[in-house]
Amino acid sequence: MSNATRILIALVIGLALGIFVTAQFPAAGEKLDLILDIVGTLWLNGLRMTVVPLVVALVITGIVKSAEAARAGPMAARTISWIVVMMFMSAALGALLTPMVLSLWPMPQESAAALRSALTTAPAVAEQPSLRDFVVALVPTNPISAAASDSILPLLIFTLVFAFAVTRLAQEPRAHMAGFFSALADAMILVIEWVLKLAPIGVFALAFVVGARSGLAALGAVAHYIVTVSIVGIIVGAFAYPIAVFAGKVRFRDFARQIAPVQAFAVSTQSSLASLPLMLKKSEALGVRESTAGLVLPMAVALLRATGPAMNLAVALYVANWFGVELDAFDYGAAIFIAALTSMGAVSLPGTVSFVTSIAPICIALGIPVEPLALLIAVETLPDIFRTTGNVQMDVALATAIEAPEKENAHAIS
Repeated sequence: MSNATRILIALVIGLALGIFVTAQFPAAGEKLDLILDIVGTLWLNGLRMTVVPLVVALVITGIVKSAEAARAGPMAARTISWIVVMMFMSAALGALLTPMVLSLWPMPQESAAALRSALTTAPAVAEQPSLRDFVVALVPTNPISAAASDSILPLLIFTLVFAFAVTRLAQEPRAHMAGFFSALADAMILVIEWVLKLAPIGVFALAFVVGARSGLAALGAVAHYIVTVSIVGIIVGAFAYPIAVFAGKVRFRDFARQIAPVQAFAVSTQSSLASLPLMLKKSEALGVRESTAGLVLPMAVALLRATGPAMNLAVALYVANWFGVELDAFDYGAAIFIAALTSMGAVSLPGTVSFVTSIAPICIALGIPVEPLALLIAVETLPDIFRTTGNVQMDVALATAIEAPEKENAHAIS
């Protein structure tokens, strides 16, 4: 049994026991609630302590690797440009689609209120700073202090500048710096994997508390969350079709027919990497040369998770809606930037690890409580199916888009 399955089972059992024990044995339920609240909070803190160092290390190594890949030639540089644009467009779509879905199908108010009262460890929503304070704070006077105070957006801006500076160093010092941050990321991933091994215990504890305090309202809220985030992923993934048709010059029917087996394989494995051989085969069937597919698709699997920014931002915006956090245009702009950047750095990570490292920074930066993430990670298996499916079809669409100019140039020369 996978750890993701154990976490999901822990969520279901925790919610059910919390509802049952509180209803049938109120005194015992109150004592268990106190104990398990402490256990769940400790586990959540274990997750939070890894976020800042891991995100910084991943962003730096991701940018250095992308710069190295872009130096490989014009096609590699064009692929990197496409990947960056697609990640930011994905984040923008997430910012647009999530409020739209929530306005058309809002979370039941009684469920939201019950769950807010259940998660008592979530801090009160802070007041939004003035426009001047927001802009001035974007450049940190002390990046160490920004990290210590969870000022994610200024920290990421410093990290971005620092990472680009590293790419301009001579080869030997650049390799040393890249090696250091790569090792730091690997070490932090080990720490978070250790914490996630305890996830069934932590999720059970938090689920019991939520079930005890919110009752059956929790079940409806979880189902509503799964459907909302999945809808965003499905819509974003569907943009692979117009990319293939208009940028890749592929007929819609041909792309749909060739991508269907890849989608089925991705659903069964939930792994873009495992789907790579089939993606290579189907890309060639769509007219992508072996040399192009052999360069573009491994880069896409390594650097692109097209649905990630949109679905990660959807999770954060869902929690913001849940807790009544009001966001303005500047908040949405910051959220898009953070979602795209952290998703690019976390592409090669396991889903449960990237769920924390990609979404928590958005929440922390915008004053959105991170406590609900500890519960939502338990049901990530279901939206992750749509994440993976959307990613593999976007990867193949990207290969067709990169190949199209090559075909035109070949025809022009002939």
